[in-house]
Amino acid sequence: MYWIETVVCSGHTGKEARLFRMLELRQEFKRRKDGCISAWVGRNNEDKTLFLVHSVFASQKAWRKISSEVIEQVDPKDGGIESLLSGPPLVGVFEVDESKFHSKSSE
Repeated sequence: MYWIETVVCSGHTGKEARLFRMLELRQEFKRRKDGCISAWVGRNNEDKTLFLVHSVFASQKAWRKISSEVIEQVDPKDGGIESLLSGPPLVGVFEVDESKFHSKSSE
């Protein structure tokens, strides 16, 4: 089973560009780690302060390890994202059968 982490968060007005860069940096960090299948950030097309952050991990163990590494290695360097958020993020972690995750290629 893959583990998918989904985060919906909103940044303070005027700080959304910095928040987006910091979210992208964290997703790039995750993508470079063994156990991360994919990681990306999406920005709402109407409300530029609203972000959707998705990360797909090979297992619960990979999710825990990589998430801890973000906290231990990335947050101390830039101070973390908490001060840029306009409120608490909505976070969910879901299990998905990996055979259902990949789409079929077009023929």
